[in-house]
Parts: sequence; structure tokens; C-alpha cells
Amino acid sequence: MSDDRSKAPLAVFDLDNTLADTAHRQRFLERRPRDWDGFFSAAPQDPPLPEGIALVKESARDCEIVYLTGRPERCRRDTLDWLAAQQLPEGRVYMRRDADRRPARFTKLDILRRLARTREIRILVDDDELVCQGARSAGFTVLQADWAARSAELKVAQEREGRT
Repeated sequence: MSDDRSKAPLAVFDLDNTLADTAHRQRFLERRPRDWDGFFSAAPQDPPLPEGIALVKESARDCEIVYLTGRPERCRRDTLDWLAAQQLPEGRVYMRRDADRRPARFTKLDILRRLARTREIRILVDDDELVCQGARSAGFTVLQADWAARSAELKVAQEREGRT
């Protein structure tokens, strides 16, 4: 790829259950009330998901990498540190505003549409079925990450509580 990454297409990657395995912290979502502080504070210990890691590194050959996560902005430092520890390609990181509780299928699609105004989005890789459906319906090329264990609690949290 040329040195001018501003013209390269974008490859957009989700983090949780796409690049990072959240299984060890699901227990925080099984409690009532849910322990969101515990859930997010455990994120730095997420093991990488080899399938997602390989795909982001492969995509970086031809694309500029963008990370699009439902994690709240207050998790930025931990998220950047985790990405660096995995030796992942540098890229802009888009996060949910701390008070934004809209489902990820809305927040992420808003950001994708904004990015698409000025750049080609070659692919979105995300594990959330509703995010993937919405992005496909909007005309984006999507690969649904199916390599992590599914969590019913996380699905509820993503859709009903707008937390991740």
C-alpha cells in the first residue's frame, strides 16, 4: 500500500468478541444489577481472538484500519493499551460517548455513515448480529465475527441497555 493512507479504503473492526475475548468478564453481566464498572475494568485482561487478530493484520496490507467499539469513552486508555499490547495496526478508535445508551446498531451505523461520506469502507467486521444486519441493509460489506462464544447476557446488554 502507498504511504498515503488517506486514500486507502477503510477496514472497520469491532473489539469485544471480534478481536478481544470477553468470556472471562461475562460474569459481571449475570449479576443484578449488572456490574458495568467490573465488566469494563476487566477488559485489559481480555485474551486476543486469533481469527480476528489475523484478519485485522491481513486487512492492514490494503486498508487503513479503524476500530469501532461500543465501549464507553471512559475506557479509551485501557483500550488503546490493549490494542498496542496485541501489536495491532494503528488506527482511529471510535467509542460510545459515556452517556450514550442507544443500541450499538444505531451508534455504530451513524459512525459508519459518517466515515463513508469521505472514504470507501471495504469491510465492517463485528460480532453483533443486529449491527451486521443494519450495516448490510445500509449497503456496507460485512463479515460477522462468529469465532467467539455467544453470550445471551451480552446480547441483551448491547440491544436493550446500550452499554457495549
